[in-house]
Amino acid sequence: MAKLKIGALADDKPVKVTVELSAEVHRDLVAYAEALARETGQPVNDPSKLIAPMLMRFMATDRGFAKSRRAAHLPVAGDG
Repeated sequence: MAKLKIGALADDKPVKVTVELSAEVHRDLVAYAEALARETGQPVNDPSKLIAPMLMRFMATDRGFAKSRRAAHLPVAGDG
């Protein structure tokens, strides 16, 4: 089996966000939760808990986002 991009879920204080998913995305999320449970040996009781680590992984590996983020923290020419 291929290694999944996210690992076991961390027990962290959540921030509540409401999101609407298409039925297709929800089915895939449930299937991903089942695959992760098989890979880690830990059941995923709530597939929605996968959304945050998936977003984190996506943003961490998005080169365009990283470049934009670095550029936002660089001083602008002419500033002090």
